[in-house]
Amino acid sequence: MRAWINGLTAALLVGVVIGLMLTPDGRAWLRHPTLLLGGGANASASPVPEAMSGVEAVAPATASAAAPGPVGAPAGLRAAAADGTLRIGVFGDSMADGLWTALYRDLDGEGGVEVIKFSEVSTGLSRYDYVDIQAKTAGQITAQPIDVAIILFGTNDAQGIELDGAVHAFGTPGWRAAYARRVDDLVSLLRGRGTAVYWVGLPKMKRESFDEKMRLINEVVGGRMRALNVPWIETTSVTVGADGGYEAYLPEVPGGRPRLMRAHDGIHMTMAGYLRIAAPLADRLRADAGLDQPASGR
Repeated sequence: MRAWINGLTAALLVGVVIGLMLTPDGRAWLRHPTLLLGGGANASASPVPEAMSGVEAVAPATASAAAPGPVGAPAGLRAAAADGTLRIGVFGDSMADGLWTALYRDLDGEGGVEVIKFSEVSTGLSRYDYVDIQAKTAGQITAQPIDVAIILFGTNDAQGIELDGAVHAFGTPGWRAAYARRVDDLVSLLRGRGTAVYWVGLPKMKRESFDEKMRLINEVVGGRMRALNVPWIETTSVTVGADGGYEAYLPEVPGGRPRLMRAHDGIHMTMAGYLRIAAPLADRLRADAGLDQPASGR
C-alpha cells in the first residue's frame, strides 16, 4: 500500500502536493472497508454491506434521455463577477480535490475570483450513513457563502443506497431513482441559496468493470443535469485516446508530445490530467461570468 501511495503522490506533485490530499483515502479504506475508493481498487466487486443486500423497487429516475440543447449561463453569474469577487466552491471526493487544485491554479485571483475547497476524500452520494453530503454542504455554504458550486462525485458511489427505509443495490432501477433524488436535492439546496451549479462528469477509467459503473453514474447524473438545466461538463472525451479507449499518456496540445495524465490506480489524474479536465470548465466559467471580456465590458 505504501509503495502505491508513494507512486501516486509522486505523479501528482506539480506545484501543489495533490498526493497529500489523496493519501487519507488509503487510511480511510482501512477504517471503512465498505468505502473503498471508487467501489475499491477491486473494481470487480460492488461493496454493499450485508445489511444492505435487499432491494425494494421504487419508481425509476425521471431523467430525460434527450438533451434539450446547450444550457445557458446560470442567471446572476455576471452580476456576481461584476461586484468584484466571484466565489467558486468545489465539492466532491478525492477526484474533486484534484479538480479544485487545477481550478485554483487556473482561476484563483483572476478578475477577483476566489476558488474554495469543500471536497473531502472518501465521500459520495451513496453512503449518507458515513457522511451526509446534504447536511455537510448546507453547513459549509452557511459558514462560507459562495456564488458558484462545482460538483464532482462518483468514484465512491458504486454501492448500495439506503433511502426511506429501503435498500437499493447499485445499478438497479431503485438505486438509479434514489441516486437521482440525492442529486436533485443537492442541486436544489445550492440553488435555494442563490448559488449557480455546474456538475463535472467522471472521466474514462482504466479497468473496464469499474468504468462501466462510472458510465452508469454519468448516465444518471447527466440526465438529471439536462432535466434541471444545469451545465454538465463531461470529461470522458478528453480522457480517451484516438480509439476511444483509456490512455494514461495524452498530448497536452494536438500533435504535441504525450504526457502522463493518469495516476497509477487508473482512476485519479496526475496534475497534468487534472488541468486537462479542468480546462473546459475554466473556459466555460470565464465565458459565463464575463471574465473573458475587458473589465469595462463586464
